[in-house]
Amino acid sequence: MKKLISILLIVCSLSFAVTISACAKPEENVSRYNIFAIYEADSGSVNGTVELDYYNNTGNELSDLKFNLYGNAFREGAQFKPVSDTYKTRAYYAGESFGGMEISNVENCAGWSIGGEDENILTVNLSAPIYPEERVTLKIAYTLTLAKVNHRTGITAHTVNLGNFYPVLCAYTDQGFTESNYYYCGDPFVSDCADYSVTIDLPATYTAASSGKLINETSANDRKQCSYELKNARDFAFVLSEEFEVISDTVDGVTVNYYYIADNNAQTSLASATESLKYFSQTFGSYAYPTLSVVQTGFCYGGMEYPALTMIASGLDSDNTVYTIVHENAHQWWYAMVGSDQLNDAWQDEGLAEYSTLMFFENHPTYGFTRKGIVNSATNYYRAFFTVFSQLNGEADTRMHRNLGEYTSELEYNNITYNKGLLLFDMLRATVGDDAFADGLKTYFKDNCGKIASPENLYACFMKKGDVEGLFNSFIEGKILI
Repeated sequence: MKKLISILLIVCSLSFAVTISACAKPEENVSRYNIFAIYEADSGSVNGTVELDYYNNTGNELSDLKFNLYGNAFREGAQFKPVSDTYKTRAYYAGESFGGMEISNVENCAGWSIGGEDENILTVNLSAPIYPEERVTLKIAYTLTLAKVNHRTGITAHTVNLGNFYPVLCAYTDQGFTESNYYYCGDPFVSDCADYSVTIDLPATYTAASSGKLINETSANDRKQCSYELKNARDFAFVLSEEFEVISDTVDGVTVNYYYIADNNAQTSLASATESLKYFSQTFGSYAYPTLSVVQTGFCYGGMEYPALTMIASGLDSDNTVYTIVHENAHQWWYAMVGSDQLNDAWQDEGLAEYSTLMFFENHPTYGFTRKGIVNSATNYYRAFFTVFSQLNGEADTRMHRNLGEYTSELEYNNITYNKGLLLFDMLRATVGDDAFADGLKTYFKDNCGKIASPENLYACFMKKGDVEGLFNSFIEGKILI
């Protein structure tokens, strides 16, 4: 995600080749989502079913599966608010509004319950344990009621944002399933990759921007059904609207669609999307999906990434639109294809996406952004915030490894993950040299595509290129002075 910061606010407060197959898994070794969703415009709700064909690749016997119910964060009385007081007015454009996700039934199980710290986890007790390399199929029926809010999941003035619109299987680690509270700072999502077949039923007047490739479309009785497929993806998202204009281009066989409501520089926006996709593919490794949807929508921050779909806030000026498009496209590599623990190491994808943005503009000077300008801006924002923070609160906490719930504000989060993250990668590049830095990122992508990479996986790609362990540790532990 790309968040916008103003200085005023700071002062005031086997070995694979790097091709499409690099991310591919054997067909029989993946979990599969089959989703059918009906969007009802009159009620502002989604009625859906999720059939999950789950493949147990954990190495452990499992007696239950857990799902994140991200939509429940928007219900009245939620413990973890999806929007901070700082962004409340920008988000709730028509006054405070609420939604929620209700599970009505789960088939093929011994039982199910809603729990977690904030009614955010669906636990499904399996009829029988499943062992490693076995499969089980569950079918979950649910209703998602949408709040009127400029956010990932909600109805905006001109669009309907359907990010995280279905029960999402929790990622599995050595500690078990990762339960994600919906913190307003950052992106509280950690997901394993799966294959998706998704059909959405919606009013015929709506256009759907989607993560997947359109496979089939039928119409009847003023409604239509659109079916999509997406392979080896962490999640799936839509943005719907009756007002979209669409322009498209093709890059290396990938169809790039730009959906917009009002953009006087739409061709420039599309060009930044296609050129950055091409640059990142050449620099890091090939883009893994057949399409990319770049979508202008109501959003209280700058933008938000999903596999093969990026949300771009409609209120941005031309320069910020271009910058945000490039940043969100970088997340196709550092989040969608190479995952990480966004709950505890948000700098790993945000800092790298921000530095990848710098690299693109450094190599495409016609857009007017420079490496020096971006680095100086990050340095100045970082120093300004922590100078004020220290004056008001005493010693500042500049650790980068921390849970999203530990951040005191968006400004602190932004400066640690985006700005300090960018400065870490710029210093790493200066330490190992341009060629070694580029080779390290290619290795990181090749070795971790389709996986959830740890910080140690990232460090390892540069250890042979220079004495960088101390550099990483000084940044992550908050010991370095900037």
